[in-house]
Amino acid sequence: MSDDVTPRTREDQVYRDDPRLEVSGSPQHVAPETPRVEQREPGRIVRKAPPVVLERLNAWYGGMHSVRDLTLTFEANKATALIGPSGSGKSTVVRCINRMHEEIPGARAEGRVTLDEVDVYDAKVDVVAVRRSIGMVFQKPNPFPTMSIYDNVGAGLKLTARKVEHEQVERALRGAGLWEEVKDRLDQPGIGLSGGQQQRLCIARALAVEPDVLLMDEPASALDPISTLKIEELVEELKHSITIVIVTHNMQQAARVADSTAFMLNGELVEHGPTTKIFTNPDDTRTEEYVTGKFG
Repeated sequence: MSDDVTPRTREDQVYRDDPRLEVSGSPQHVAPETPRVEQREPGRIVRKAPPVVLERLNAWYGGMHSVRDLTLTFEANKATALIGPSGSGKSTVVRCINRMHEEIPGARAEGRVTLDEVDVYDAKVDVVAVRRSIGMVFQKPNPFPTMSIYDNVGAGLKLTARKVEHEQVERALRGAGLWEEVKDRLDQPGIGLSGGQQQRLCIARALAVEPDVLLMDEPASALDPISTLKIEELVEELKHSITIVIVTHNMQQAARVADSTAFMLNGELVEHGPTTKIFTNPDDTRTEEYVTGKFG
């Protein structure tokens, strides 16, 4: 929309300045009564992020019921860890949040996933807009091999038909804690970076489109301890501007980075609460057995 178009209502103004989920026929904004408030602090942007609410979420792979009646809230501007043994449904949950689960042949999901009270599974919601608002970082770094560092960061902007500006690329790289390491070689292939740098490059690519939520599926499982520490420090920093969901098998990592922790078993939520409580005084004996290493 060009700058000379004057919105007719306050809601239109919010939508124009901060476009989110688009619904066919008319723009559907997200919580106009509490618009994003941004302010600059040294080296970062602080922004009020929305919560993500799951209500009776179910997911299947063909006939296999992978997630069962999951109701869970991921708090705004917090990091929530999803823990549980392999096959418990953790990765399926995060893929359902940004509707990547449905891309798998034979997979389907039911229930509600709301971002600022907008159901991302509403038939009228634009899936591209969902994935713009809800970014994702995978277990294995996946920079585009034929693209430079600069173009990797700008790829998401191009996909959303937005012009790539140097300032946006720099801001995303700074947000991912990578700018100082790559600022003199932005034209070099992203695939030439170390594993930890590649993962932070992928985080920068997700941040470039200014998402409200960042999903991280085992983001440090393939990294060395130093790179893992940088990712964990980054999670702590990013909470100032976005809501984070992190899947991890590393109990120590969950204890270090997560404000709250949800324990899943066999596709069901066993327990969710403040991380300190989950690790020191859980309500369910299965949670205690898992976090103390008795199974899993």
